[in-house]
Amino acid sequence: MKTLPRACVLPALLACALFGAPPQQSTASKVSPLKFTDTRLANGLRVIIAEDHYAPVYSIAVTYNVGSRNERQGRTGFAHLFEHMMFKGSEKVGPGEHFYLVFANGGNMNGSTSQDRTNYFEELPINQLELGMFLEADRMRSLAITKENLDNQRSTVQEERRLGVDNQPYGRTDELIEEMAYENFPYKHSVIGSMEDLNAATVEDVKAFFRTYYAPNNAVLTLVGDLDTQKTLALVKKYFESIPKQTPPPAVDETEPPQKQEKRTTVEDKLARMPRFDMVYHVPAANTPDSYALTVLGSILSGGESSRLYQKLVKETEVATSAYGMYDGRRGPSLFRFMATPRPGKTLEEVEKAIEDEIARIQKEPPAEAEMRKVRNSYRSNAVSMRESSLSLATQLGQYAVYFNDPNLINTRLDKIMAVTPADVQRVANKYFVQNERTVIYTKPVAAGAAK
Repeated sequence: MKTLPRACVLPALLACALFGAPPQQSTASKVSPLKFTDTRLANGLRVIIAEDHYAPVYSIAVTYNVGSRNERQGRTGFAHLFEHMMFKGSEKVGPGEHFYLVFANGGNMNGSTSQDRTNYFEELPINQLELGMFLEADRMRSLAITKENLDNQRSTVQEERRLGVDNQPYGRTDELIEEMAYENFPYKHSVIGSMEDLNAATVEDVKAFFRTYYAPNNAVLTLVGDLDTQKTLALVKKYFESIPKQTPPPAVDETEPPQKQEKRTTVEDKLARMPRFDMVYHVPAANTPDSYALTVLGSILSGGESSRLYQKLVKETEVATSAYGMYDGRRGPSLFRFMATPRPGKTLEEVEKAIEDEIARIQKEPPAEAEMRKVRNSYRSNAVSMRESSLSLATQLGQYAVYFNDPNLINTRLDKIMAVTPADVQRVANKYFVQNERTVIYTKPVAAGAAK
């Protein structure tokens, strides 16, 4: 596969970022398409391979179609728990050996969990192509699910929750905003789960979850790097095709009823030292027509120091020390988030009013062409930067395949963003930023001695 040399791409990109693209060229992505193969094995495993011979390395990623959205009430936190369990050993790999084998061979590895998916990945030299496949296939086939491993990783996750949520400033606010905004369970609870549900998990619960969701027919395997596609596919079949498929998991009910009135509350936080304003609006899922205009709107509002919220709230009026607004796109019903921290001496009410004024401004008049050009240049830069990383390509290909059944979105997403017009941005601001569709939280520090 031939790719555009890096030496040709980056100078042109730098010039575009510094001086701006001519208006007549501003909606052209100018990024060469990524070539890849897309194959389905007999056991249902989807395999995507992209050759990139820039360096003698490769990345392998397994994206499982499971996230916290797939959990049931009373058993939350399982998808994230498996992010830890998957490194505790399998039939041919002992506890801790996965890390050792990757690091000892000059590689890197990790995993991550979200509401919508779980992924695991390795970056390795190309002479260790079979090592990455062996490690991922062995734990997909025969993960060691024992009471000892469960108890060990349950304690690890609970400590992670204590450090990252329960004993973290604004930790309760971060969970509560989604609990309030959503009515349906899939997106209403946190990815990390509750202490009670983690304590209630049994070995049988965990084994059943693994059988259902960590099967080849519920996963996408992506490999990107200095590969020969046919030889790589033959090795994939050698390691993965004998893993038995499982009954497909149940579909997720993403139905979210319309919100009929604003929701609002105040949180008293004994760990916070500064108040914080949080507000979310209900918006459509990712990869829908309006999602791209909402993405651009988020960049206009808070894409760097020249953005509207920073300029107005932080620099001009000085009501806040930080402020942002962003589109949080998911596979199902999504949120547009606003967050700001008042400057000392300013109030949460003043911050809220300032954000409302900026919303009203973009509802009344579309963004300027200079703002649109800045956003387009930024996304062009991001698209080119992603092409520099085999891992970024591998994870994105897997995610687009799992989310939308469309790995080619890696080639078309930028064009969809480039096609957004100022009128589109103004339209979505008017359509979705309505009072009855929002949820607001004021977080206030608790005065010394006030908390019981």
